[in-house]
Amino acid sequence: LCFINDYYEKTQQVFSGFSSASTYLYSDLILATAHSGEIGTKKKVKRLLSFQRYFHASRLLRGIIPQTSLHLLDEDYLGQARHMLSKVGTWNFDIFLFDRLTNGNSLVTLLCHLFNTHGLIHHFQLDMVKLHRFLVLVQEDYHGQNPYHNAVHAADVTQAMHCYLKEPKLASFLTPLDIMLGLMAAAAHDVDHPGVNQPFLIKTKHHLASLYQNISVLENHHWKSTVGMLRESRLLAHLPVEMTQDIEHQLGSLILATDISRQNEFLSRLRSHLDNNDLVLKEADHRHFMLQIALKCADICNPCRVWDMSKQWSERVCEEFYRQGDLERKFELEISPLCNQQKDSVPSIQIGFMTYIVEPLFEEWARFTEDTPLTETMLSHLSANKAKWKGVLHKHHNRNDDHLDQAHEGKEKILKENKNQ
Repeated sequence: LCFINDYYEKTQQVFSGFSSASTYLYSDLILATAHSGEIGTKKKVKRLLSFQRYFHASRLLRGIIPQTSLHLLDEDYLGQARHMLSKVGTWNFDIFLFDRLTNGNSLVTLLCHLFNTHGLIHHFQLDMVKLHRFLVLVQEDYHGQNPYHNAVHAADVTQAMHCYLKEPKLASFLTPLDIMLGLMAAAAHDVDHPGVNQPFLIKTKHHLASLYQNISVLENHHWKSTVGMLRESRLLAHLPVEMTQDIEHQLGSLILATDISRQNEFLSRLRSHLDNNDLVLKEADHRHFMLQIALKCADICNPCRVWDMSKQWSERVCEEFYRQGDLERKFELEISPLCNQQKDSVPSIQIGFMTYIVEPLFEEWARFTEDTPLTETMLSHLSANKAKWKGVLHKHHNRNDDHLDQAHEGKEKILKENKNQ
């Protein structure tokens, strides 16, 4: 505790003498301290947590003992991480490699860099120590044991959101508040995700399902958890109360938009706007709607990445589905769709997801952006990845057919031998 207090006071003293132009030096500090064990030490310090976060985010109550990393990365790794950040706006950004280079702190490192890049620290006069504290809280509240819904997924969505915020059709209208909301919502949109879906929470009578009356259960929890961490970190405490309340409300609206059950609602509204050519991005509510669409795209953009990354995300999300199915089988519950490993293969799940969820949304996003190079790249990857999954599925079916033929031939052979005897 003395170490943390000393760290905070000394850092405050250092930064208090900096000009606003010096804030860009902070990314180096983040890259250095991310590997020093400081984050691990913080985990051991008892924080003033809300009732909800104490019971549902506490690592100890999850049965996970916080581990302080003893692995200190050398300058070669830090240099590679800095080099990657210089290309953070490119679509082939490898978030898995970046997470390794930052020793598992991709979300904190990425967000600190993007807040600097977009000038948000200077514009909102943010305390950089409080920003770091908030981002560490967010990163810690993702469940590292989840194959898919973890902090690396949040970092991946944030990097995609950054790319979308730079699209010319949108970028020229965005305010600093829009950009901060978009990045924050992307970073925290799945915070404290339990690794199971809403139907599972409802049928097991989980307290969150009761709390939110079975409506956008996970998304409401992600939003409220984010608000709790914002208040705990006091990141926005210096802003007018009306402004902080508006930020909290808009964060909720963005995060709630990621509820996949509302996909048709948002898709229909987007199509209507594009068909009628009545999007007026000078208006705050229209910009907010397009931020919702951008976040929805970022959340499900994995099939639009290059094959190696897309395939890894596909396998991770299916592994999480299968774990839920195993739980349901263990407790004699009906196995949810897509969660039965014996019936639902990775290729079939991905082909269906691309066909019915991803393609319709990204086709409309392409209409909005007017087929920019980024959009064309994403659609090209989407088409190629779908074709590859179809090829994998075809091989899988052929192998199954071969096994059936062999079994049939073996059965006939046995019957023939028995008949001869």
